[in-house]
Amino acid sequence: MDKFDAAILDAIQTNNRLTAEALSNLVFLSPDSCRKRLARLRAEGYIDADIAVLNLRKLGRGLLVIVEVALTSERPADLDRFREKMKAAPEVMQCYYITGDSDFLLILSASDMADYEAFTRRHFFAEENIMKFRTSVVMDSVKTGFKIPLPMIETRPER
Repeated sequence: MDKFDAAILDAIQTNNRLTAEALSNLVFLSPDSCRKRLARLRAEGYIDADIAVLNLRKLGRGLLVIVEVALTSERPADLDRFREKMKAAPEVMQCYYITGDSDFLLILSASDMADYEAFTRRHFFAEENIMKFRTSVVMDSVKTGFKIPLPMIETRPER
């Protein structure tokens, strides 16, 4: 990875729909070189996914909930079973296996509190391995995204 690769990655973190022509203006390489580098960066696994971030409120899923879940048993089979259930639950936007007082941290969307309560009944109260869960309702999304700082980006590459 060189400074041009890093500049391409930095640019697509903000807008993954940039054309090769637009990228070339940002990183000072030809469009063809940008296309080839982007294909290589994808093939080498530097880019995990190309996703669209949807507007939850417009889609009737305006309640954003963060839930800490503690399991009774942390046997590998029990952890795997919970992971699979959360992967399959369409309400769960993100699920992390974490250290600390809880075992998992979930970020999920719901249409309202009744919808979230129905989720808890299906996925938490019906599951014998859930010791406890703690819910926080998001009042304001101050910052969202997945952009990470790239240490090799000090300034843009020079022409």
